[in-house]
Amino acid sequence: MDKKHPVRLVLRGLFASAIACWGNAALAQPSAALEQRIRMNTGRPEFDQSRSGIKFIAADSGSVIYELNSPQKIASGDEYDVILKNGSIIDGSGNPWVSGDIAIRGDRIAAIGKLDGAQAKLVIDAKGLVISPGFIDMLGQSELSLLIDNRSLSKLAQGITTEITGEGGSIAPQTDLTLAPLQPALSEYKLKIDWTTLDGYFKRLEKQGTPLNIGTYVGAGQVREAVIGDMDREPTPVELEKMKGLVAQAMEEGAFGISTALIYPPGHYAKTEELIELAKVASKYGGIYGSHMRSEGQTEPQAVEEALRIGREAKLPVEIFHLKVSGKTRWGNMPKIVGQIQAARDAGQDVTADMYPYVAGGTALASSLPPWVANGGMEKLLQRLHDPATREKIKDEMGSDHPNWENIYFDSGGGSGVLVSGVVNPELKKFDGKTVAQIAEAQNRSQLDALFDFVIADKGQTGALYFLANENDLVYGLKQPWTSLCLDAGEMSLDGPLYERHSHPRAFGAMPRFLGHYVRDQHLLPLEQGIRKMTSLPAQRERLLERGLLKEGFFADITIFDAATIEDVGTYAEPSQLSKGVKYVFVNGQLEFEDGKLTGRTAGRVLRGPGWQQGDSVHP
Repeated sequence: MDKKHPVRLVLRGLFASAIACWGNAALAQPSAALEQRIRMNTGRPEFDQSRSGIKFIAADSGSVIYELNSPQKIASGDEYDVILKNGSIIDGSGNPWVSGDIAIRGDRIAAIGKLDGAQAKLVIDAKGLVISPGFIDMLGQSELSLLIDNRSLSKLAQGITTEITGEGGSIAPQTDLTLAPLQPALSEYKLKIDWTTLDGYFKRLEKQGTPLNIGTYVGAGQVREAVIGDMDREPTPVELEKMKGLVAQAMEEGAFGISTALIYPPGHYAKTEELIELAKVASKYGGIYGSHMRSEGQTEPQAVEEALRIGREAKLPVEIFHLKVSGKTRWGNMPKIVGQIQAARDAGQDVTADMYPYVAGGTALASSLPPWVANGGMEKLLQRLHDPATREKIKDEMGSDHPNWENIYFDSGGGSGVLVSGVVNPELKKFDGKTVAQIAEAQNRSQLDALFDFVIADKGQTGALYFLANENDLVYGLKQPWTSLCLDAGEMSLDGPLYERHSHPRAFGAMPRFLGHYVRDQHLLPLEQGIRKMTSLPAQRERLLERGLLKEGFFADITIFDAATIEDVGTYAEPSQLSKGVKYVFVNGQLEFEDGKLTGRTAGRVLRGPGWQQGDSVHP
């Protein structure tokens, strides 16, 4: 593509097909269908339709052959698919709200303004409600769950229309080495992975249907596992080239960038230099480097510097996943971490972060173990826990802080700060929602012995909540202008195969909690700025074209909610409860959620990053 004239190329391609359809004699009076096509193809940031119309000039004569007027000029009697009337429109930019109506035609916003006299198949009176862009989850975990039960009630009920996923591990590439650890879960849900590439997954998802728009990173841990498995060693030069090739393929098939999860095996085993080499490949395709950093605890400043170094040397933007400060002895350090990030921004480095509005994190119970215990995969981990001498060594290491790995058990204050949340073994379900300390007391055992045996009995599949963070640190991070919102959780419903009574409350409540508790009740930010964090800011970060704003010509991802009542309902004890306040959710122009109920539509789209358009034109 001609980088200097992207608008010219769009119009050149548009008029080539236009002439073929019309014939020369019809140029002065194009069809309504073509006019709509022109509107859709010019509904881009480079066209400011709100200020002026668009004129098409004949190259040979210089005369105007067709003028597309501003879409603000609404003719009385125009018919749309949907009109949202009388709402308080917050467009996602951070600007103050305005009153008005919004019209939807097809999958796009067709008009914004005072639409008296316009007709629509569906008219919703939004008086007293806020109309905003659909919320964007900057780090979800729904890639597999959408193939098992794709109702997505937990996300739609929060107003989420788009999810970005792929945290270190990703949905592709898949090889025998990546599939082996997944087999217990695949068997449980009777799910078959019939793809090896990102494009194969996208085709499977499109065939099945998704209520959410889905985009993903390619995981550095995923490509490492695909080539060398769960081994704690450096890749050979040949293996590294294979890994780089897998990154290139994923970027060409639509990944938004490369991601890491550096506290978890096998991502933890990767050295910084390896990650820089992989990130350089993603950079060639316009990608991002997203990271669950190597530490959010004792060595967090060094972990931030590692992420910044990767961004600088690979020449790509940095996104820090679910920013937090872990461990009671470090509470109060968020201003220092924010200052470190802000200093990088002030020096010209493109770095941002996302957060979920809770002090507890959530991951596997087995993730509390030292990373070396998982060397070789889950089967090796379970074998080590059976060995008495190895257990004693693990106990000794988990009893203190470590500079080389993040001891989230220690950072949570021991077993009293670790809550079992999501159990597979039916015989262990009675302990769901209990802390490790409570389980140990019930079994009359030490806390670490109870933890180890729980991991063994549930074959490493148990989830857990870790109470790591501090409210003051959380608030300080949330108010930064460069932090957006995430759930770090997959979609689910209140019944069916994915339902978990004891999950993390963020799965059902992160967005309403932010808007209700922090924005409305704690006055952390004006509502317009809060919504910016959930809409245009993440859309800009991920370069989601024509999303994240309420603007004519943009995709109609729209959330309508009651700002006075929006709130999360779930608690750590009873997390799986629908939030309140979200009234309507449109995804690509289709009403998917209405007043507490799903409509059953699956209008979500696969979202692909900038490398997809480049295709084979760039190679590592």
